[in-house]
Amino acid sequence: MIHQYKSNGYNIVMDVNSGSVHVVDDIVYDMIPLVEPLVNEGIKDVATIRTAVLNLANIPYPEEEICEAVDEVLELERAGQLFAPDIYEDYLFDFKNRQTVVKALCLHIAHDCNLSCKYCFAEEGEYHGKRELMSFEVGRKALDFLVANSGNRVNLEVDFFGGEPLMNWDVVKRLVEYGRSIEKANHKKFRFTLTTNGVLLDDEILEFANREMANVVLSIDGRREVHDRMRPFRGGQGSYDMIVPKFQKVAESRGQMNYYVRGTFTHHNLDFAEDVLHLADLGFQQISVEPVVAKPTDDYAILESDIPRLLEEYDRLAAEMLRRKKEGHAFNFFHFMIDLQGGPCVAKRLSGCGSGTEYLAVTPWGDLYPCHQFVGNGKFLMGNVDTGIVRKDIQDEFKCCNVYAKDKCKKCFAKFYCSGGCAANAYNFHGDIKDAYDTGCELQRKRIECAIMLKAAEADEEIV
Repeated sequence: MIHQYKSNGYNIVMDVNSGSVHVVDDIVYDMIPLVEPLVNEGIKDVATIRTAVLNLANIPYPEEEICEAVDEVLELERAGQLFAPDIYEDYLFDFKNRQTVVKALCLHIAHDCNLSCKYCFAEEGEYHGKRELMSFEVGRKALDFLVANSGNRVNLEVDFFGGEPLMNWDVVKRLVEYGRSIEKANHKKFRFTLTTNGVLLDDEILEFANREMANVVLSIDGRREVHDRMRPFRGGQGSYDMIVPKFQKVAESRGQMNYYVRGTFTHHNLDFAEDVLHLADLGFQQISVEPVVAKPTDDYAILESDIPRLLEEYDRLAAEMLRRKKEGHAFNFFHFMIDLQGGPCVAKRLSGCGSGTEYLAVTPWGDLYPCHQFVGNGKFLMGNVDTGIVRKDIQDEFKCCNVYAKDKCKKCFAKFYCSGGCAANAYNFHGDIKDAYDTGCELQRKRIECAIMLKAAEADEEIV
């Protein structure tokens, strides 16, 4: 499978099955779709392929250049870097029968929040239920559950999530202390992370987070007017002015590493690149801003008619990132970060985040769900920290959720990069975790194209 596109002056060719990415000149770019069907027909003779291409009408290049370009395409094919077969489907292992180990938990330390974000899928932290703070006892059982179900895996991840986890800060500290106390005896190492809106953030919390949290996610949507419109206090007051100086202090205290400022854009700010750049201008170097996922009836939902504008906005952002990098003002945009050398293992490429299998969410009362976005939906209640996983059928359903189980993914060039997308979004829009959220797919494909273009530009600078 080949995907070709032009971006920021680069002719980019992706061979999906081999993972090879090529930046080529105009004539090679034009020859690839002419040669591909001939190769797929099983034609191997170079002269025959040259002749077949030359007999095609309206090719605006001299014969000698066409032959040279065809030869270059065939050389890449012989090297396994173009028109490669799909080796993953040929030896796809049985996901349902593979051993399941849990390696990560999202601890809902607080089903409560001190903000009233308009797009919050957790309904101001309540998750379609009651306000509740996780007790230390429930959290301790969750960590014990993780250790007991992690098999031989050493490195385990725990994200303190909400609602707003700082509303239950004492329990967070006690759970980190407990986790550290059981690491050595169980041959485990906890990687703790924290997601916060920053309202309650202070120096004591920051000192602890810098010592114990491997990563901190800071929620901010961008420009003051954008942020305050969607992330106000319950009384309607904006939260931007309170959190910005705190977040700047976090970023500097962590050496501009191991954190993200994370925002959401909506129909109200389709020029979201301005929000990304605003965050960069505030001094943040690790930035994530992603599209809202909302019901079509919500006034802030991304509409199908918005997509062309958003695709242009991603291109504009990528070009501006290149310009700033050349001027010495580089920053990372999470959704443009891509590894073309190693990348994730085969299982990750095929099945994604591991929700429902390797990754689970835990409510304040200890219930287990496939991930935080399924919390509150009784159809996906898998068990409890006291009982363990009792709904093995749910676990098996998520095990089998991979790019080959999704019709929309099979012919998509992005499938080995996005791994099929978000199961929760697929379910919420189509009632089936093996479907795909179409708007998300459109935007993800563009993000991958931009990410690869940035890698091409990076390689171009190294050559120069």
